[in-house]
Amino acid sequence: MTEVPLTPTGNDSVDRVLELVAGLESRPLEEHAAVFEEAHTALRRTLDGA
Repeated sequence: MTEVPLTPTGNDSVDRVLELVAGLESRPLEEHAAVFEEAHTALRRTLDGA
């Protein structure tokens, strides 16, 4: 699979989530759901703080 370069959003919280999700390929499939849950929680926290 071709890796797509990440473009920073300028929002540190969102950029950390993008990096977390971008690293899924190197993690076992069993961990993917937990990573998406973590990403969702972090994004929700960021939106709630806006």
